[in-house]
Amino acid sequence: MLAKNLMLTMPGWSCLVTGAGGFLGQRIIQLLVQEKDLEEIRVLDKVFKPETREQFFNLGTNIKVTVLEGDILDTQYLRRACQGISVVIHTAAIIDVTGVIPRQTILDVNLKGTQNLLEACIQASVPAFIFSSSVDVAGPNSYKEIVLNGHEEECHESTWSDPYPYSKKMAEKAVLAANGSMIKNGGTLQTCALRPMCIYGERSPLISNIIIMALKHKGILRSFGKFNTANPVYVGNVAWAHILAARGLRDPNKSPNIQGEFYYISDDTPHQSFDDISYTLSKEWGFCLDSSWSLPVPLLYWLAFLLETVSFLLSPIYRFIPPFNRHLVTLSGSTFTFSYKKAQRDLGYEPLASWEEAKQKTSEWIGTLVEQHRETLDTKSQ
Repeated sequence: MLAKNLMLTMPGWSCLVTGAGGFLGQRIIQLLVQEKDLEEIRVLDKVFKPETREQFFNLGTNIKVTVLEGDILDTQYLRRACQGISVVIHTAAIIDVTGVIPRQTILDVNLKGTQNLLEACIQASVPAFIFSSSVDVAGPNSYKEIVLNGHEEECHESTWSDPYPYSKKMAEKAVLAANGSMIKNGGTLQTCALRPMCIYGERSPLISNIIIMALKHKGILRSFGKFNTANPVYVGNVAWAHILAARGLRDPNKSPNIQGEFYYISDDTPHQSFDDISYTLSKEWGFCLDSSWSLPVPLLYWLAFLLETVSFLLSPIYRFIPPFNRHLVTLSGSTFTFSYKKAQRDLGYEPLASWEEAKQKTSEWIGTLVEQHRETLDTKSQ
């Protein structure tokens, strides 16, 4: 067994990153190209934008970069993509807490896709698997819940049946349960999961939507959470944690402590509400918070319940998507923050970027977004 698992630590390793065209996936690739003895990176996504493709071919590295476009539900394609790979970093997922994307689509990609990829790893004898999970798998389950600097031993688990938290929770369980599985060459599959907080940074789709919406409403930022306390995490630091997990699973001294474990990934970004971070990152460009009165969280929660009931009753004849739901209200009203001490201990994780650096880089990117979209809006208004 030991001889078969030596392939984990031998030079000349290769890595497959799923969801490589996404917000987090692209940052992982940027750090991977600096890794020692890495011979090949395979970047997999359903479709890559032309500019993302071009970016992968201009990384300025001697490492072979193979671009693969394919469906995570295509089991044969996944098996071929995994052939000869040493480490899989699985970031591909549909993120939707609004109910816009059909439930089955989310479950297929997030849960079935992960199960397919695990099976492909076993068949192709891939010895290491890192799963990008989410803090959403832990909760919060109530807007009254208070978790400050929580940690892994506290056993927080989401009870939501909403497709995103449910699919990520079940996918993480599948990944951790697969740890220790025998792979086709007789070796062992080693797995771990990373649970980042809400991720911000340059090219964040969420921040991009908030800014574009605010530009259409005289620079007023729409409220997404006045009353919650979260500890958002910078994308560069989350990507770094994935690199350290890949190193750790390949290191025979570190791996026994990491395999089968999950880790909360946060950084030194101050605890604040979702609205506060949106404002902090964008105020330099003249944006301001919505000062209008908003309903108290308990009232919003019961209103969300009524809207969900209407949606359920109408479902046989019409697909009504409520403007907000109980899960969203809970996220925007609770206190839910976690420490990265376990990742620090086992992975050697320390944030690469400080809060000041992260804030500056994100704010500068928001400036380019403002310039780009103001021109578009000016053209439309002429």
